[in-house]
Amino acid sequence: MQGGGSSDMTLAFELEALKRLADPEAVFTSARTWSEYVGVVSDKPTYVVTNFTRKNRIRQDFFSGPRGKEESLRNVKRQFDTDRHVFIGTSDEDAAVADEVDWEYLPVEQAAEAAEWELGDPEETRKEREADDDRDDWP
Repeated sequence: MQGGGSSDMTLAFELEALKRLADPEAVFTSARTWSEYVGVVSDKPTYVVTNFTRKNRIRQDFFSGPRGKEESLRNVKRQFDTDRHVFIGTSDEDAAVADEVDWEYLPVEQAAEAAEWELGDPEETRKEREADDDRDDWP
């Protein structure tokens, strides 16, 4: 997914796919270098997506809001006119939704391998980062 292709792409992550990546913030930063728009879609309530993205310092160009994945992907495709629309998900259901709305589908494991993203627990990564930020020289 890095280099070589068009950067005229809209990339949508299913929330559960992001939860399988060790460092979602770094993933979004990486994706922005080769995607025009990057966001999150989910069937979960808006506050669940918002809490996760804030906690992981993710600035998204779009999110599903109170709509489901299918309606969200349709709306995003109408709003963001790019050459490609790619949906990264975790299940056969996600693949079926992508097919239904004419988006390309990639399982998170395949996307992670192609983009050299690390799979893991974002909560653990965040805790490690916070531990590294602790200073021993404070009184």
